[in-house]
Amino acid sequence: MCTYSTEKLALAKSSGKGPDGWFPLETATVYYDHPVHAPDEHTVNIDFLNPDRGPGARVAVELSLDSARELLAALAVTVERAAHH
Repeated sequence: MCTYSTEKLALAKSSGKGPDGWFPLETATVYYDHPVHAPDEHTVNIDFLNPDRGPGARVAVELSLDSARELLAALAVTVERAAHH
């Protein structure tokens, strides 16, 4: 595996939904690497995890660079709007 850039952060008051339903999320790892499933050669990958609950407590996302940019912009807009409520 040749991860080019990795950012890891702790998550507070966050949840994810996996095959067994909803579970609290503890960490997120964002990295640029070869995808497992997406058709691009490299993708921006996000793993949302709760390590205390084992490997099944994971939500994995693989995004093209264009999709990652669009998601980043949408998050910025939504967070800014939410700050005013």
